Amino acid sequence: MRSLIRKKRNAVSLQPTVPMVTVSYGVLLIASVVSIVPFLYILSTSIKDTRSLFSYPPDWIPDQIFWGNYAKLFNETSFLNWTLNTFAIGLTITILKLIIDAMAAYSLAKLEFAGKRLITSTLLMAVAIPVAALIIPLFFIIRDMGLLNTYWALILPALANPLGIFLLRSFIVSLPDDLIHSARLDGSSELRIFTHMILPLISSGLVVHAIFTFMLQYTNFLWPLVAIQTESKQVLTVGISSLKSNFVIDWGLISAASLLATIPITLLFLALQRFFLAQSLSSALKG
Repeated sequence: MRSLIRKKRNAVSLQPTVPMVTVSYGVLLIASVVSIVPFLYILSTSIKDTRSLFSYPPDWIPDQIFWGNYAKLFNETSFLNWTLNTFAIGLTITILKLIIDAMAAYSLAKLEFAGKRLITSTLLMAVAIPVAALIIPLFFIIRDMGLLNTYWALILPALANPLGIFLLRSFIVSLPDDLIHSARLDGSSELRIFTHMILPLISSGLVVHAIFTFMLQYTNFLWPLVAIQTESKQVLTVGISSLKSNFVIDWGLISAASLLATIPITLLFLALQRFFLAQSLSSALKG
């Protein structure tokens, strides 16, 4: 009886109080303002001419909207080409990573073979290596393979990132082994088990992995800057940075390009955010 009373008291104490709710909403409001103000400033800068940018005090809403930055972006730069390159490379890497990482994760999670622990430990140590430390050796490897300044120079190195393997492995490990054993007793092959049983059960994990992979490639800057020298083959991040000249910086043009570059990835996240919420809830329930 006493234990029940203690549980009820603990349950009541865990309920949020009015000050806690007020502080929480206040923190969320501050975080929202901090997040949206830079976006509004970039939007304001993109619709101003160069002379209006240096007016004091600054005008957040210009008296006359100037669309010349967007016209210059599409007519005088390779912005559309950079965007197509970014999406083509990002989608290719994402599709290949889903296939490779899902198969590797299934092997490490549910199959038994010689050297499994050694492979897992090696991949785990590879995750801890900083990307910047791999730039120089990776450059020489790609150069010796004759792939420098090609799209393959951006695609192949990205496939070697083992982080997605451990992400999907955590999903597959949580699946009961009895499902796989019963499918094997029914005569199903490992490929059929993988395609018809494992992949549907970890669909939310695949979507999360796909979004993270695409976002990582969409915002990648350092390696494309090193591996690609031709302007027509550049991606958005490097292309936008090239708009800044040595003597004059056209902030309106750069703001217009940055604003347009954020729209696709923002829409993608908003369309698939329910998978993030589902994964967060499932992780919380497991914890």
